[in-house]
Amino acid sequence: MRQRSVLVLAVLACLFVPGCSRLSFIKPNTERGSYTQVAPDYNVRESPGEKRRVAMLDALGLAGVALQRGDLESAEAQARSALKIEPKSADAYTVLALVAGRRGQNDLAGSNYAKAVQLTPGDGNALNNYGVWLCANGRTSESLARFSAALQDPGYAMPAAALGNAGACALRAGQAGVAEENLRRALQIDPVNVVALGAMAQLRFNQAQYLDARAFMQRRLVAAPADRDALMLAAQIEDRMGDAVAAARYRQMVSTIQSPPGNGDPNGARGQ
Repeated sequence: MRQRSVLVLAVLACLFVPGCSRLSFIKPNTERGSYTQVAPDYNVRESPGEKRRVAMLDALGLAGVALQRGDLESAEAQARSALKIEPKSADAYTVLALVAGRRGQNDLAGSNYAKAVQLTPGDGNALNNYGVWLCANGRTSESLARFSAALQDPGYAMPAAALGNAGACALRAGQAGVAEENLRRALQIDPVNVVALGAMAQLRFNQAQYLDARAFMQRRLVAAPADRDALMLAAQIEDRMGDAVAAARYRQMVSTIQSPPGNGDPNGARGQ
């Protein structure tokens, strides 16, 4: 017997207005890199089944690292290695969905997100991720249903993410009342939820409540690095507030932001 860290792969998605979000990975420490410890070390028997499980989880961890550094070929190869060990790995299908999205293979990304949900129908992460893709592809009703289902998972650790995504998606679909209810709930749980703050800024802008829109946008820009959409909205808010200097500054910042990847990836459709 010897100690081994359990590798937990959690894929978290959040939706940015007016598009969809990035997905990120949280992983514990392994010999192959420095990650966030999310599970304690404990003793396990090195049975063949346990060795296969650990090998699968290690492959998923390497896939996540490769994806974060933009090495799509390695990420795909590691995800497929995980599937050879465990053909029903929802996490592996999620990695394949991300890879496909970043390659602009939108339909393939969607089918892989759907497969992850099929394999783990009650899992909040899988439901949230698929909801992000559905919203990015204009399937609002289906998307909101997935976010709602994610919130029913008692083990889902990021309810503010699903609520923020639901609010942002409803806002895109013109459902202002539904949007505000979900966004307020998200911010009650997580006052610095980037998705909810950006969506609330957009909602207040749509309602011509420009001072409130500015306040939410300022909180959004403090909470996380600015993206292109946030900066453009910030500029539009300042236009309405009569501050041409601030508006010009935001537009200048837009020119420094690299264009996002294709619409098949929730990372570039514009997910925390």
